[in-house]
Amino acid sequence: MTPTPLTIVIPTLNEAAQIAECVRHVSWAGEVIVVDGGSTDGTADRARDAGARVLLAPGSTIAGQRNLGIAQAAHEWIFALDADERVPPELAAEVDRVVRAPAHQAYSVKRRNYLNGRVVTGGHWGRDWVVRLFRRDRRYLERHVHESLEPVPDTVALTQELVHVPYRDLAHHVQKTLNWSRLGAEELAARGRRAGWSDLMLRPAMRFFRDLILRGGARHGVAGWADAGLAAVGVFTKYLFLWDRNRRDA
Repeated sequence: MTPTPLTIVIPTLNEAAQIAECVRHVSWAGEVIVVDGGSTDGTADRARDAGARVLLAPGSTIAGQRNLGIAQAAHEWIFALDADERVPPELAAEVDRVVRAPAHQAYSVKRRNYLNGRVVTGGHWGRDWVVRLFRRDRRYLERHVHESLEPVPDTVALTQELVHVPYRDLAHHVQKTLNWSRLGAEELAARGRRAGWSDLMLRPAMRFFRDLILRGGARHGVAGWADAGLAAVGVFTKYLFLWDRNRRDA
């Protein structure tokens, strides 16, 4: 089978446990680039051994890693992937058809998210669309958290889903929640934002209610409650980190 004329770009930081599987899973692509942010667990070596071209960008943001990979891509079309994502054969076939006869400038894909081995259709994971297939003249907006591609007006949705397993276990879930909270607080502080009482008291409660009730997280039982609760904790700790930063800078 002729490789798909496409470059896969994967940012990494200490993903040795899964990067080799991720790279081998996209061996159908013409090129796979892993951009490593300074791993200390051998991620870069494992990615290279699995067949990826590895670029080093220690200390870079995820957006910066993605942009470096895009700039170095050999192909016109890019698919942005994470180490904890997998492209099922049906999605790979659809991407192949699209890049061989593109009709639009960019394509979004819905992520099929798994928590505790089960597909999650409620909460904030249930409406998880990301723009991942685009031409290499596009770039990601530089942010510490929730990086996204610059707006592309001519974007349509793919029909197949991208598989995503965001957390290895509960401890990893908590660890990532706190890490993103800290980075989110730093980003808010850089914009001059200050934390108020409503940020600490109301925002977490609103997030919990939205994910559990409005977005249907409750139908997943304990797992849905836990996910909504940790999302609320993430909001609370983000503004708590911001409050602490404001206090120290005063």
